[in-house]
Amino acid sequence: MRKLLMNPLLCAVLALGLAACHRTPDESRVRQGIEAAQHAAEQVDASALGDVITDDFSGNNGELERRQLLGMLRAAAFRGETIHALTGPVTVEPRGDRYIARFTVTLTSGGKLLPAQIGVYEVETAWRKDGREWRCYSATWKSA
Repeated sequence: MRKLLMNPLLCAVLALGLAACHRTPDESRVRQGIEAAQHAAEQVDASALGDVITDDFSGNNGELERRQLLGMLRAAAFRGETIHALTGPVTVEPRGDRYIARFTVTLTSGGKLLPAQIGVYEVETAWRKDGREWRCYSATWKSA
């Protein structure tokens, strides 16, 4: 038995098996979603942002729906615009089977499509599990 445990290949397989059993905590997955959304915005990638938000996403209590948000990002990409988003500290707290995340974001743009939106915002996002992934279903923001 001791020889089997000393076998490096067996040890590697056991280590991989244990690593596969490790599950990323939900709070960390929400934080990863926020990072993915920031990256998608900076890459002006509507498809990547669409992966992070739900089909029924609502921004600022219905002022901006998923279709509108992704359309704005597609238009910015079509125009060759750049977006820079700097996210401040993120706090994530559970609310039953969902999460609320709060942070600040500083938006700047290298184009003309988003000049009114440039500035610092206080953001609150709501996340729920959608299948196996955590996705943002609601976001509100206001000038800081």
